[in-house]
Amino acid sequence: MMLLPCPWCGPRNVTEFRYGGRAVERPDPGTTSPERWRRYLHLQKNPLGWDTENWYHSAGCRRYFAVQRHTGTNEVRAGEAST
Repeated sequence: MMLLPCPWCGPRNVTEFRYGGRAVERPDPGTTSPERWRRYLHLQKNPLGWDTENWYHSAGCRRYFAVQRHTGTNEVRAGEAST
């Protein structure tokens, strides 16, 4: 069982959350090139090691937050609120 540390509700089972993707900067769709937008949508890195991810607590407070997760071991570091 994997626990995620929601900043508002505390540690909860991962089944209460939805994965929101890697925490990367989103390009402005109004000003970016089609090629850059395509890379943002379809070409995601899949690093082995610590990575920052966004999660949504769909069965709890219904807020987004970011955590650092080791992609090899699923070890998780404390979460923080997303803006």
